[in-house]
Order: sequence, then C-alpha cells, then structure tokens
Amino acid sequence: MLTGREDGPEPRYWTRADGARLAYRQLGGRSPTVVFLGGFSSDMTGTKATHLDAWCRARGQGYLRFDYQGHGASSGRFVDGTIGTWRDDALAVIEGCTDGPVVLVGSSMGAWIMLLVAGALSRPVHGLVGLAAAPDFTEELVWQRLPADVRAELNRTGVIHVPSDYAGEDCPISLALIEEGREHLLLGSSIGLECPVRLLHGLADRDVPWEMSCRLLQALTSSDVTLELVKGGDHRLSQQTDLARLSRILSELLGANI
Repeated sequence: MLTGREDGPEPRYWTRADGARLAYRQLGGRSPTVVFLGGFSSDMTGTKATHLDAWCRARGQGYLRFDYQGHGASSGRFVDGTIGTWRDDALAVIEGCTDGPVVLVGSSMGAWIMLLVAGALSRPVHGLVGLAAAPDFTEELVWQRLPADVRAELNRTGVIHVPSDYAGEDCPISLALIEEGREHLLLGSSIGLECPVRLLHGLADRDVPWEMSCRLLQALTSSDVTLELVKGGDHRLSQQTDLARLSRILSELLGANI
C-alpha cells in the first residue's frame, strides 16, 4: 500500500536511465494503484485524468498519472516519440513509482500502450480499462488512410503535419512513428493477457471506429472481457455520463477493495 505520497502544486519527475525526465502526479492510497495512460498528444491534465484523480482521492485509492516524452510537462519533442518510446516511459514510471498490483486505464493510444505495458510489467495487473481503444492506429488509422502523394511526402521528408481536432495547431506525424509502430502491432494475432478487461467505446467516435474495440475483444485471450458501446458517445468520452460510466467500471473491477 502506498502511503505519504501526494501531489503538490507542481508535478514531480522520474528520470529515466537515458536522462529523459517524465512528469508525474501521484496519490497515496490503497492497493491496487490506478494508473492512467493518456492518448496521442494528450497529457495528464485532461478531463479523464483529473476525474480519476478526484475519484481515487475520494475513496482513498492509490493513483498515478504522467506525461510521456514530448507530452505535457515531460522532456523531449513530441515529433521524436514512438510507440516503443512511450511504452518504455510508462514502464519506467509505473515500475519506479508504484508498489504492488495496478489497474491500468488507457485512453485511445493509451489503451495500446496499456496492452503493451501489461505484458511487460514485473507486478500483477489487477485489470485493464480501455477507453476508445486505438491499438495499431499508426498503421490502420494513419498510414493506410494517407493518400499516395502524402505517403510519398512522408517517405521523402520524414515528417508531415496533419490537422488535429484536439490541438491548437497541426500535429506532426513522423515516418519513425509509423515504421517503429509496426514492431508493436497487436490486432493481427492473439493478445495473451488473462486479467479482466473492460472496454468502453462511443458509437459516434469519428477518430477511432468502435469496431476496433470489437476486434480487440476477440483478440484478447482473457475469458473476462466485456465491451460497452455508448450510443452517441464521441472519441473523448469525457461527458459527465461517460465519466460516471468509467467510475462504475472501476468500482466493479476493484470490487471489495473499497
């Protein structure tokens, strides 16, 4: 059980062996520790991350949120990031800052990172919660959707910039992100995780089709996997009704740990 660790006015930093500084915030509390893994170009100040902070604080649950390299308050450039880099960031912070079992909550790209982390952690994974899960998105939702001339530009220049609904400016997409992402694709084979998994996806998600969560459900080898589809739900799943669903799912997963 974590005790005596609580957020101050500024985030703290975990320094990786290579010198990268990863910003994080942590609440001490009962085990298992809930860990939030944010999405592509998101950070730990988002609606879902802060909702979980308040929820865990109210029930005395351990909680950890952090920023990948190139995100939020962490070091590095966003354009230099890859799926493997961000997976290793998550592993470093979780292994370094938590004790005992964890419940991983991954949003969009964070659900892909969550799956990769769950298979590599040295401690028990009590459960997984995937929100608008986007495993393999670099290949299926980026590369395969790019027009031929844009693919050629990316191959030639190494970076393109695409419009983003979630940032104030165009988002850089690197060739390294696409090529390195192919080393971590999951949906083409079984995903050997046996812990409980809860998936939540909006039927009105314009960024990640809800069918991707259906495919993830089928790929997971665990016998305890459920998918809840939300009529009218968008990609963010940050409305009050969505946050209430997330709280309910976590309460059920944590069960007697109340």
